[in-house]
Amino acid sequence: MRSLAAFFRTLVPIAFIFGALGTTLLGGCGLLPDVIDETANWSANKLYTEAKSSMADGAYDKAIKYFEKLEARFPYGRYAQQAQLEVAYAYFRQNEVASTIAACDRFIRLHPNHPNVDYAYYLKGLANFNEDLGLLGYVSLQDLTERDPKAARESFDAFKVLVAKFPESRYANDATARMKYLVNALASHEVHVARYYMKREAYVAAVNRAQTALKTYPDAPANEEALFVMVKAYDLLGMNDLRDDAERVMRKNFPKSEYYTRGLDRATPWWKLW
Repeated sequence: MRSLAAFFRTLVPIAFIFGALGTTLLGGCGLLPDVIDETANWSANKLYTEAKSSMADGAYDKAIKYFEKLEARFPYGRYAQQAQLEVAYAYFRQNEVASTIAACDRFIRLHPNHPNVDYAYYLKGLANFNEDLGLLGYVSLQDLTERDPKAARESFDAFKVLVAKFPESRYANDATARMKYLVNALASHEVHVARYYMKREAYVAAVNRAQTALKTYPDAPANEEALFVMVKAYDLLGMNDLRDDAERVMRKNFPKSEYYTRGLDRATPWWKLW
């Protein structure tokens, strides 16, 4: 028994030695990236050039890493501010919406008077535009009642600030065109929900959503259907006076509307191309 106890006592210092050695090795591994960092002695110009080259090659993760190193090492250099914008664009190309918006917001906050701050607003608007009701969402077959139009509203707000603050910006015309699209997209969302309620015979709710579209987006093309929803809903509710008022407004504004002949059931949703 004594010899066995002595044997176990000898294991303690051996285990300690191996543990210490392992810690040392792990610590050394932790230092390894700094030792072999190829960018350690690069100048600001070198970092920027390599980052732009990576962007051109589509290596956006690598480009972001270089731009972030550039800003960290040369925060007051002439490349630092441009690096912040480039990072936002790199995230945008990777479809990382949240990171794109965060990078744009950071640039706007830090450099509100920068000559290229209009681009930050534009890129922020584009990121939200593509997120929900933009080009990708436009060809989607997803039911819009299942979608949150929050991104579309935020996209509209970013473009609106851009156009208001920088009317001469090179991005102003495109932003204005996208705003017009978004207005109808948001109005159509409300109308689509109204149609959803009509199918479920929730006529009061349908009227409310149609009215929201008309009041919030008075010039949107989708308002033709919004008015027809109100006509049909009031008729089914037996509210004849309100039905007649809504129909009078509709016939004045849309005298040749196809909804009089095809109704709501066969109407093609605004978000389908075919």
